[in-house]
Amino acid sequence: MANERMRDYWSAVGAQGWVEHKQIFDAELAPFADAVLAAVETVPGDHLLDVGCGTGALLDLAAGAGVTGVGVDISPAMVEAAARAVPSARFVAADAQTARVEELGRFTGIVSRFGVMFFDDPVAAFANLRGAVEPGGRLAFVAWRGLAENPMFTLGTSVLLDRLPPPLPLPVDGAPGPLGLSDPDRIRQVLAAAGWEGIRVEPFDAPCIYGAGDSDGVEERLEMILGTSAGGAAREALQPALGDEGWAELLDDVRTELRRHLMDGRLRFNGATWLVTARNA
Repeated sequence: MANERMRDYWSAVGAQGWVEHKQIFDAELAPFADAVLAAVETVPGDHLLDVGCGTGALLDLAAGAGVTGVGVDISPAMVEAAARAVPSARFVAADAQTARVEELGRFTGIVSRFGVMFFDDPVAAFANLRGAVEPGGRLAFVAWRGLAENPMFTLGTSVLLDRLPPPLPLPVDGAPGPLGLSDPDRIRQVLAAAGWEGIRVEPFDAPCIYGAGDSDGVEERLEMILGTSAGGAAREALQPALGDEGWAELLDDVRTELRRHLMDGRLRFNGATWLVTARNA
């Protein structure tokens, strides 16, 4: 079954942290959502398909500009959270690689904020998605660049993972997952093979900022880390072994590491992505 591993992951532990910490994720990733909607060049009355919609951030922003849409995500928990957050849009739990997405409507464009890197067969997925877009319709998405450029995947988390026996593996460039489209040449090849035209792959960097008001963002980042699968695995393995006091000391080590990255009193670091646009013939 296509994407079975991702379906299992995002139907269980993968979605929990994203739903619980929706506000933290949406604030941190706000520049990338804005960039995607600007790149797809929406006008009032447009109808978008949001792929890997998560908890609905893109369609929430789009609604404010008079744009309607449908969100599709492999995770039922994500879809349920999105429907609660954005009642003006429709959300469907489905695998965008294989679902009959054309039955969801006819769309002027497709957008995604870090939702299209997980396909087992990206050529099949992007070809399937293209079938739901009007002639001349636009595609715009952001995907993470390599692991070395993105502290997103290691900052603070590495303090926990280094204590696990053996350490959990980090995401792999090119494998289905958050770094599945980290190679710009592969992105071009995939989209061209799927029938998209006018393909542009450009670097887009923006700050990922945590905290608001008087908060320096350290606690928000720590909450997010513990809400991921890696953080959950670390808690499950290490808290019983270390005891409550030892676990608390380890979390203080994470806080210390995070505070080394404060800038102007706020935790922030660069997010390195590819901003990708294309059009249907």
